[in-house]
Amino acid sequence: MRIEISLQHQTLTLFDNVGWVKAKYSISTAANGAGCEKDSGCTPLGKHIIRAKIGAGAKPNSDFVGRRATGEICTPALMAQFPKRDWILTRILWLSGTELDLNRLGNVDTMQRYIYIHGSPDGTEMGKSGSHGCIRMRNADVIALFDFVETGTPVLIHHD
Repeated sequence: MRIEISLQHQTLTLFDNVGWVKAKYSISTAANGAGCEKDSGCTPLGKHIIRAKIGAGAKPNSDFVGRRATGEICTPALMAQFPKRDWILTRILWLSGTELDLNRLGNVDTMQRYIYIHGSPDGTEMGKSGSHGCIRMRNADVIALFDFVETGTPVLIHHD
């Protein structure tokens, strides 16, 4: 398996080991565009791997803070209570860059920037940029993707 993320098209495509498209999802990447620098709020480019899978078996809309389930389920009432929270829901696929000085180590380390593929509140618009750097997905889609991939799965993030 391998994943390709297109910032231009706001899609995540999962390929099987032969190169056939297994699934394609509409996503939302960074409102600030592409970039690898720490604190940029951008989605990093280049080659990555899934470093960790977090949230196996969690209910849809389960809230995560600091990669730990809070025990809360995201609802409109909870969102109103915390209007500035960047909601990380359902599953987390934590990315790690593999290209030195582009997205690994130093001021550009994807893993140290806590860049994930993760679920989002139900009303989050997909198909256009809007995140703080992560790759947002619909909850049902991130559950399906989570079940398809393993740690170490290659992830390529590109412009086109």
